[in-house]
Amino acid sequence: MSAILSARVWRPTLFLRLYSQKADKTLAASRTFDKILVANRGEIACRVMRTARRMGIRTVAVYSDADADAVFVREADEAVRVGAAPSTQSYLDMDAILGAVRASGAQAVHPGYGFLSENAAFVKQLAAAGVAFIGPGEYALAAMGDKIQSKIIAREAGVNTIPGFDGVVRDAAHAVEIADEIGYPVMLKASAGGGGKGMRVAHSAAQVREGFQLASDEAASSFGDRRLLVEKFIEEPRHIEIQVLADGLGNVLWLPERECSIQRRNQKVVEEAPSTHLDAATRRRMGEQAVALARSVGYNSAGTVEFLVDKHRNFYFLEMNTRLQVEHPITELITGLDLVEEMIRSAAGLPLTTTNQADVRMDGWAIEARVYAEDPEKFLPSIGTLARYREPVSGLGEKVRCDSGVAEGSEISVYYDPMISKLSAHGPTRNDAIAALSGALDRYLITGVTHNIPLLRDVVASPAFAAGRTSTSFLAEHYPHGFKGHRLDERSAPQLAAATSALHYIRNARDNPSAASSSGPADYALLLPQLLDDGSVAKLEARVNLQLLSATLNLSGTNDFQATVSSGQSQKTVNFSVKWNVDQPFADIVYQKNDSTNESILFLAPLPLGMRVQFRGTKFDIDVLSPDQRELLRLMKEKEKLDTSRLVLAPMPGTIISVAVSVGDVVAEGAQVAVVEAMKMQNVLRAPRPGVVKAVHVVPGATVSGEDILVELSDD
Repeated sequence: MSAILSARVWRPTLFLRLYSQKADKTLAASRTFDKILVANRGEIACRVMRTARRMGIRTVAVYSDADADAVFVREADEAVRVGAAPSTQSYLDMDAILGAVRASGAQAVHPGYGFLSENAAFVKQLAAAGVAFIGPGEYALAAMGDKIQSKIIAREAGVNTIPGFDGVVRDAAHAVEIADEIGYPVMLKASAGGGGKGMRVAHSAAQVREGFQLASDEAASSFGDRRLLVEKFIEEPRHIEIQVLADGLGNVLWLPERECSIQRRNQKVVEEAPSTHLDAATRRRMGEQAVALARSVGYNSAGTVEFLVDKHRNFYFLEMNTRLQVEHPITELITGLDLVEEMIRSAAGLPLTTTNQADVRMDGWAIEARVYAEDPEKFLPSIGTLARYREPVSGLGEKVRCDSGVAEGSEISVYYDPMISKLSAHGPTRNDAIAALSGALDRYLITGVTHNIPLLRDVVASPAFAAGRTSTSFLAEHYPHGFKGHRLDERSAPQLAAATSALHYIRNARDNPSAASSSGPADYALLLPQLLDDGSVAKLEARVNLQLLSATLNLSGTNDFQATVSSGQSQKTVNFSVKWNVDQPFADIVYQKNDSTNESILFLAPLPLGMRVQFRGTKFDIDVLSPDQRELLRLMKEKEKLDTSRLVLAPMPGTIISVAVSVGDVVAEGAQVAVVEAMKMQNVLRAPRPGVVKAVHVVPGATVSGEDILVELSDD
């Protein structure tokens, strides 16, 4: 089964090759397991299987009905169905997973992250069945997996902790009482689990009451545990974590930190290793405290101790994730270690491959961007089929690594997390890593679902990120009205206009061969769209006089152009070359003279009056008109927009959890109307304006599609 897609999804990386060389010398004398079951799905299942295959270990996949044709299932040597699409009936069904273990004869289970990865009862049942768990022992997992208990243990181990309540919060009233005593703002957080699920920040008693219900419901849905804790929310913090590795022989190491400050909905979006904020002394103190905590619970395997760090480099224990982290690739890139292999060795009773803290290296810089199927403005998930999908690893050598579990034609389902992949870049310096990641994002082709590549590209290109000025409020501060796509400026607008004109010129020559023999100039009027803060679209007009400088036009190679771009009162001449096979989406642009930069632009689709391109991550539907067409277009009446100001629409496909209004209710602007759950996240839908409820079209438990009308309002 694995041979079907092995060549297609294999992503060669430097650390794997280094590890392969080392493994050749050690694996023969260090047997681990013959067969392991991966109790997870998607990219993390593929990731674990790659290391297992290299170690000579056969793998077993478990899958739900929704994942029957998924890449990870075809990657495995064996596959066992464990239930229906909802995770509670498949990947969280402990009996079904244990049945798959017995049926396959697997000697060990790797849980990945999420699902059962931090479930002590699962570990206990595996132990009773004589099956190894590739993770920490039952006691360490239970102690650290419970956020309330772990905070107490951390304090006793000498780890800096955040002020908060150490017990179980009984109900919303109790949460308000605790918050009033601690002082606002506070964080409501699921006691079991992590990953941003079951978390809310509250700045008032009212927000505590509302947030308590939402957070406890999310916690129950994601982890099967409604318990919450309340602690002081540290404002303007950085989220920095220390990776620890431990075996069962007493060896415990800390690895260089990862900074994960750029987040949305308390979930990480961009991570880097190391952090720009830490000095060597702080790094060492954090590492030593992380090791002390691990030793205090007899920890073995990979784990991550998360801290909040203020601007003075004071750091406070946040939680310990007793599993492999989503962002582990950047640690592997700077250390050369394979964390999955270390976990497997530890579970098999072998020592870590490196047992001396002094031997842990920190080579260069690595940055990871999480690519999600979601609207980058409101962070709402998107479902659908990956109609076109190409990862940006070809030709980029060892600078770029893409961890995914999808391929062209894969489905992004409503039932699971919408992450498509993790795109990581490595370089000798941070600037090198930023440049490599920017280039990779520009060459990442995804169609069929909405995705967040435009946001990721804008973040890594921002001056604040380049300067290392990040915090957990980065996105809210830099995009207070929501992300609206790349903002064209006096430099990028002429570049986009010139490049688009050249692509249009080349396509026109292909479709009209007689035009290819003419080297005369071409005049175009381009309308470049720009999404404004209020949600409206402005059209930036640019007049382009394009001249082919090459002797002949090449439809599958490089052509040189000169473009004079006029917009308003400004005029700019751009000399550039375009390397493009007209039948492919990727075009490389090299600007010369004062604009000596390289760009990649993606041709996505032809449009009736122009084309859709992806430029600096953002999609632009651009009208490319002749001067006569532009004048005629001015005479055409614009289509009236549908008035949705009195409607509450479903922002994405999902399930209605609750409806807070009835026909005849008077509601204020911003009042809660309903709650919809999608991909394990609950979203509060609010009234867009004051009014009277005219109609309610849904009930709790109903399944809705994106843009479905849920509630109608009237002015009466």
